[in-house]
Amino acid sequence: MEFINDHFQNFKRYAIPKAQLIIADIPYNIGKNAYGSNPSWYIGGDNKNGESELAGKEFFDTDKDFRPAEFMHFCSQMLRKEPKEKNQAPCMIVFCAFDQQFYLIELAMRYGLNNYINLVFRKNFSAQVLKSNMRIVGNCEYGLLLYRDKLPKFRNEGKMVMNCIDYPRDTNTKKIHPTQKSVPLLEFLIKIFTDEGDVVIDPCAGSGTTLIAADNMNRKSFGFEIKKDFYKEAVKLLEENKKRITELRELGYAKSEISKINPVLF
Repeated sequence: MEFINDHFQNFKRYAIPKAQLIIADIPYNIGKNAYGSNPSWYIGGDNKNGESELAGKEFFDTDKDFRPAEFMHFCSQMLRKEPKEKNQAPCMIVFCAFDQQFYLIELAMRYGLNNYINLVFRKNFSAQVLKSNMRIVGNCEYGLLLYRDKLPKFRNEGKMVMNCIDYPRDTNTKKIHPTQKSVPLLEFLIKIFTDEGDVVIDPCAGSGTTLIAADNMNRKSFGFEIKKDFYKEAVKLLEENKKRITELRELGYAKSEISKINPVLF
């Protein structure tokens, strides 16, 4: 696993290997309504307390600088070539806003990613606090599975996977990023489209949960994150998870996790 505090555009200087799977949660560019679907818009997460300092603010000051064409160029360069063998082709998964999908599909085709499958990640909750007066609220995130010509490697013991996928909550990973993705969800996706030892790359790594999931599944992982604050916090998460994995392999249990729950034992 390698986590890099740099922009993915500078990837050539790091000589990282080509990926079997690229996973990215790209900026949605939702501007000053970024916290509109996040309880943080209100003080203490309760609208009875009035708006917090995050109301009407952007998640990141770099969102408007994100260039989808440069991102797609990176992905097309860093996905491994399609092998001659069947059921071995690489792919990428992009989390995106619903209305970004159409532009990304067209853009991907310009870079040789000619095929796509729409993905819907269904949550059993909704945090759309600004739309609490609506009878129908959003509880889904959206994404695209993009690939060149051959169907991507698929590992699910012969079983189908529907394109509407349940989004499991992650209650074990400390949240350090406003759009942090669930480790169990990422583990599911990595398990489906890669084998042990394959390379997974996240060009917009944020909290590092893609790298955590890849480590848990015994895949090689590489991530880029340009924001220093997120990078520092993510490094701590990655180090804690690496320690946990080492303990599980050497002791059969995670000593560090048990000590958090009951420090008297250690």
